[in-house]
Amino acid sequence: MARTRKPVVEVRRSQRRRRTVSAYREGERVVVLIPDRFSRAEETEWVERMLARLAAREERVQHTDEELLSRARRLTARYLPDYVRHVSPASVRWVTNQNGRWGSCTPDDGTIRISHRIQEMPDWVIDYVLLHELSHLVVPSHSAAFWDLVNRHPKAERARGYLEGISAASGLVLADD
Repeated sequence: MARTRKPVVEVRRSQRRRRTVSAYREGERVVVLIPDRFSRAEETEWVERMLARLAAREERVQHTDEELLSRARRLTARYLPDYVRHVSPASVRWVTNQNGRWGSCTPDDGTIRISHRIQEMPDWVIDYVLLHELSHLVVPSHSAAFWDLVNRHPKAERARGYLEGISAASGLVLADD
């Protein structure tokens, strides 16, 4: 019987946090945010509860290249319907070697690569990054026409802010693309 190793957990207490508890992965560890007033017993209880929630969420989410390509097709049909003929990527895949950007596109051969670092981010952020790269298949540059396409995503500005926040909190220096 295979045993699952428990992840390294970092508990961060906050005096500003009153009742809510949240957790997320940061590299190989899990960060659990709790109110400062919690007792050690409450901390232990909430860490276990949040680890279970994270595990359940990760089990539900499919992070395959096939799912990513399917998602790209749905986004194209929804946000770029007038460009369906132009937006037919040769491949869309998750990659682990992109540390300076969230995604990249090579319009010449139609390949799109999305950083594995966004796999645990909200769906609307993943959709934004994917739509950004799909839009490069129509407009390779970051011109006004390109941003008009990207901004068809209803949460484009919010997603950009989210990604900027993650970058700042992580100390990442990302490329403009």
